[in-house]
Amino acid sequence: MISYSLKRLLQTVIVLIGITLIVFLLLNVVPGDPVSLMLEKRTDPETIARVRQELGLDVPLPTQYLNFLKGIFRLDFGQSYFSHEDVFTVLTRSFAITIKLAALSFVFAVLLGICCGVIAAVNRGRWLDSFIMTFSMAGISAPVFWVAIILQLIFGLRLNLLPLSGYETAAHFLLPSIALGTRYAGSIARITRTSMLDVIKQDYIRTAWAKGAAKPRVIIKHALKNALVPIVTMIGAQLGSMLAGSMLVETIFSLPGIGYLAVDSMSKRDLPLIQGTVVYIAAVFVLINLLVDLSYALIDPRIRYGKG
Repeated sequence: MISYSLKRLLQTVIVLIGITLIVFLLLNVVPGDPVSLMLEKRTDPETIARVRQELGLDVPLPTQYLNFLKGIFRLDFGQSYFSHEDVFTVLTRSFAITIKLAALSFVFAVLLGICCGVIAAVNRGRWLDSFIMTFSMAGISAPVFWVAIILQLIFGLRLNLLPLSGYETAAHFLLPSIALGTRYAGSIARITRTSMLDVIKQDYIRTAWAKGAAKPRVIIKHALKNALVPIVTMIGAQLGSMLAGSMLVETIFSLPGIGYLAVDSMSKRDLPLIQGTVVYIAAVFVLINLLVDLSYALIDPRIRYGKG
């Protein structure tokens, strides 16, 4: 287990360094000079050269990358070209909003998805199974922005029960959380049903039934527990997506989270802010995948991590 964990941790570090290199190179080959965008069109060349020197853009690209890498290890992504705020401070402020949205969406998606998947598996071939799977497919297929707008029209405008935008109270996050979590709930329901059906066919489940074990005990303790590995894999990937921020949901509901910040920084070509948001999003995905890999041992002891 220790050997496996260290190996996965080393792979994570290598992947993160590779991501920083790719991000840096891609952003520096994109046409357009960020300094020219910051300054007025009639700015003289001397001023442009001075600003480039202040921002560290007058040194070779390898040196710029090393400075960028050193800054990441110090959690120093530089300052925004336009707002002149510290990038890490901006990321922290946006992350606080995104994590609230992600937490509520995650709880909604996991509880609804697993419950629906288990119920569908237990009632395989019946009308309840068909009903749940039809609605889960509808949830997966429906565009996020469409679900968000429908929720706003019904619960915000028609019924006037929940606020349409903002982030001041918990009520402001309910509609965005449902809009963001609906698709993930449908995916979790389908993978839960499939995994449960595979486990229910196993001999030890038949043995439990034959011994007269209570149905809830067999379903939850024996079947669901052993069906969790693919479910946790799906949930881990989706948690990464939620923590990375949904650009559409955050834009529609006026939530200044990470997704909204990424769109805004790209439109302005604010390189430090773009680099910070992209590295943050990549780090979230990589670290969540690492935690998912390490969690397998707690779920299924049969996995031999020493040879992982």
